[in-house]
Amino acid sequence: MTYLVTGGAGFIGGHVAEALLKRGERAVVLDNFNAYYDPAIKRRNAERLSRYDSCVIIEGDIRDAALVDRLFPEHGVTHVAHLAAMAGVRESVNQTRLYLDVNVMGTMNLLEAAKAACIEQFVLASTSSVYGRTKSLPFVETDSADRPLAAYPASKRAAELIAHTYHNLAGMNLTCLRFFNVYGPAGRPDMMPWRLLEATQTGEEIKLFNGGDIRRDWTYIADTVEGVLAALNKPLGYEIINLGCGAPISLIDFIEIIEDCAGKSINTVSVPTPPSDPPITYCDNSKARELLGFAPRVSVREGLGRTWEWYRGYRGL
Repeated sequence: MTYLVTGGAGFIGGHVAEALLKRGERAVVLDNFNAYYDPAIKRRNAERLSRYDSCVIIEGDIRDAALVDRLFPEHGVTHVAHLAAMAGVRESVNQTRLYLDVNVMGTMNLLEAAKAACIEQFVLASTSSVYGRTKSLPFVETDSADRPLAAYPASKRAAELIAHTYHNLAGMNLTCLRFFNVYGPAGRPDMMPWRLLEATQTGEEIKLFNGGDIRRDWTYIADTVEGVLAALNKPLGYEIINLGCGAPISLIDFIEIIEDCAGKSINTVSVPTPPSDPPITYCDNSKARELLGFAPRVSVREGLGRTWEWYRGYRGL
């Protein structure tokens, strides 16, 4: 079997690709190393993956249909972990065309190529952001998720719907995983956990929406990776599945844990919550438990402790 991991030099993609390689699978990593955040971080991830003999690194864009079409027959791709995307809710507010181009059209290119190759399983990374400001708590997959707050969740919901058409018309196995606030070692520098870790050293002022009185369902990277691998291993027809810890905490509490780890205070200031951001993310993961055997094990306190130890080594503290 050969696994195509798109966005495989990124945060989640890099961890997924390495987990596949460690268990002896063949992985084709496709990444365009864009500048949404420092490409050097992704280059380091790719360099680590390239040490495995069964890994192929390809620099390219999922919007390049000709490239995508070639990859499947050339490498004998049997499974896809589609993790490439333009990410970030607030960044998408003023870049709608770009987000739809990458996240919708790029996904369609992959689905077309996967259909032609008759692959066994396609896992699509989606997001808890599709739920918007739903009043149904915790978030459950039967929610209509039809009121996105920004272009990023709108593009991801569109990708889920397009995926269903390929299942309906071509009989493809497609699992859409809605990730919840993934964090951990080698995380993205634009995300709050990394920014807070940096702020313990730099003193940078961190803006807290609503004074930190927002709640997020932080999910440790190792738990997320286990869920992705389980989905890759289990064709289910077409399913949308939440993949989150199921234990949201306030940003204030999240910060306090990081301050305890670092032994330093973080400089914060309260600002209004932008219209692109919901007040809470809260995962009902019962479907993932039932269908994938998903069982998140790492609490936020433990996960942030592990992340802090990684960060200390990364920064040489």
